[in-house]
Amino acid sequence: MLMLKKFKNKKKRQSKRSIACKLITHLDSNTIVSEQFRTLRTNINFSMPDQELKTILFTSATPGEGKSTISANTATVFAQQGKKVLLIDADMRKPTTHYTFNCQNTKGLSTLLSRQYEVNNVIQKTSIRNLDLITSGPIPPNPAELLGSKLMDQLIEQLSSQYDMLLFDAPPVLSVTDAQILSHKCQGTILVLNARKTEKESVLKAKSSLHSSQANIIGTVLNNFVVQNTYHYYR
Repeated sequence: MLMLKKFKNKKKRQSKRSIACKLITHLDSNTIVSEQFRTLRTNINFSMPDQELKTILFTSATPGEGKSTISANTATVFAQQGKKVLLIDADMRKPTTHYTFNCQNTKGLSTLLSRQYEVNNVIQKTSIRNLDLITSGPIPPNPAELLGSKLMDQLIEQLSSQYDMLLFDAPPVLSVTDAQILSHKCQGTILVLNARKTEKESVLKAKSSLHSSQANIIGTVLNNFVVQNTYHYYR
C-alpha cells in the first residue's frame, strides 16, 4: 500500500511538471524556446501591417500537434509585451487550457454562449500579468452551433473593445467543423504543425478546408522541431 501511494505521488508530481512545462515562456523566458515564441510574436505583428490584428485563431490539422501549448505561450509573450490579452478555449470537445493555467472549468465559453452567465462572470485572471482566460466550460452537445451563433459574433465584438488581442484555441480542422466556423470570424488563423507527426496530405486538406471558409491563414508554426547542436544564435 505504501509503495502504491509513493507511485501515485510520483505520478502526480510528474503530471504537474508536465503541465507547468507547457508555459515555458512564463517559467523561463531565457530559453531558446521562449525566444522562438518572441520571434513568433514579431512575425504576427508584421503579418498584417495595414490593419491592427486583434483576433487570432490557433488550430491544427489533427489532434495532438500542440496547438493549445502554442496558443498559451503566444498569449503569454504578447502579455509580457504589455498588451492586454484574452485567451479563449474554443475547443469545447476536448478542452485543456484550464489544466495549463490551473483554473476551474465549471463555467466558460459554453455557458456564456448558452446565456447561463454574463461575460464578466466567466473571465478568469491568470498568474500572468495582462493575461486573462475564458475556459471552454462544460462540454455542450452542440459546439459548432454555439460558435456559429450571432451571440458569438456579438461576443467577439464586445471583447475586442475590452482587450488588445483575443487568441482562440480551436479544435483540429480535420476532426470537426468548429475551426472552420470560427476562422471565418477571426482576422487571422495560424495552423500548428508537428514536425514528427503531421503528414503532408493532412496539411493540404486542412489548408483547403480553411480556405473554403474564407479563413485568412497568416502563417504556420512548426512544433516539436529538434534544434541541432550546429545551430548558432543568429540562425
